[in-house]
Amino acid sequence: MANIPIDDIKKLRELTGAGLTDSKQALVDSKGDFDKAVAAMRKKGFDKATKRAERAAGAGLIGSYVHDGRIGVLVEVNCETDFVAKTEEFKELVKDLCLHVAASDPKDAKELQEQPFVKDPAITVGDYVKQHIAKLGENIVVRRFSRLVLDESN
Repeated sequence: MANIPIDDIKKLRELTGAGLTDSKQALVDSKGDFDKAVAAMRKKGFDKATKRAERAAGAGLIGSYVHDGRIGVLVEVNCETDFVAKTEEFKELVKDLCLHVAASDPKDAKELQEQPFVKDPAITVGDYVKQHIAKLGENIVVRRFSRLVLDESN
């Protein structure tokens, strides 16, 4: 099936962050089945993310979020370069992780990675981060976070 609509290729590219050639090949390999192509691209992206996990992540951002003046969150997310740290995609990732920590109260980074992502419970936070690793092409690590709740007794 060499006649893949360009709109499908563009849609797959936008959804996965892959290149046009890879997107077209995934659609050809899946015989035009968009869902199968998405699954194949995500698996390929996760495979790349696993390989990138060994790279040092020394740049990044510290994001913050305050909910209703009662819950405050700080999250440190690291990547490999300042270039990626300044992209809108990375900033959006940090913001989403802050929102997740505020809503879900994970105890540590490992638990955070295993939780269903609040914006899309079909995937885990770890999978959401891996999607960004595949899209941005750098290792990304949630280094640490802190969550404060007003009037919480310890």
